[in-house]
Amino acid sequence: MLTIRREEPDDADAIARVHVHGWQAGYAGIMPDEVLRRLNPLAWAQRRRDLGTADPEHPFTTLVAEDGGAIVGFTTFGPYRNNQDRGDLDPAHGELVAIYLEPARWGSGAGAALLAAARAGLAERGWTGYRLWVLADNTRARRFYERAGHSPDGEESTYPVPLSGGQAPLLLRELRYTARLDR
Repeated sequence: MLTIRREEPDDADAIARVHVHGWQAGYAGIMPDEVLRRLNPLAWAQRRRDLGTADPEHPFTTLVAEDGGAIVGFTTFGPYRNNQDRGDLDPAHGELVAIYLEPARWGSGAGAALLAAARAGLAERGWTGYRLWVLADNTRARRFYERAGHSPDGEESTYPVPLSGGQAPLLLRELRYTARLDR
């Protein structure tokens, strides 16, 4: 039975594991294999702890999808990040920052449940619409968002992927999508 609940401090390791597995499967063929292989769930969990994402006063909210006591997905939302900078927030707009699932849960309805919960959380904060960024080459994610009523608004950005060996970062094209919230 899938349940959606707010992130707790002890969830950092499980959320990081889902995040890394989601990246490794979802971005295969989009990001270099060496980048995906070196992802470290322990480091990502520590970053979550350092950012304090489980703190109720944090500007972003993370909700987890739990099944049988195991976290199988998560979503993060809050105020829009100008230039995707967590230090430069625009409270006039909401943003869906992330939805990630364990790859085995893709197509199970867990992503739709997380999206519905995030939309409810955004509306609860008073936003009537929101934005999100998605890699242009991530056709699976783009189809998911488009089926749920999101559409590109014409804004584009680049996501820098750090490479090893002193190489310049790989710049991946991102598209901004928007959606309205029913009140």
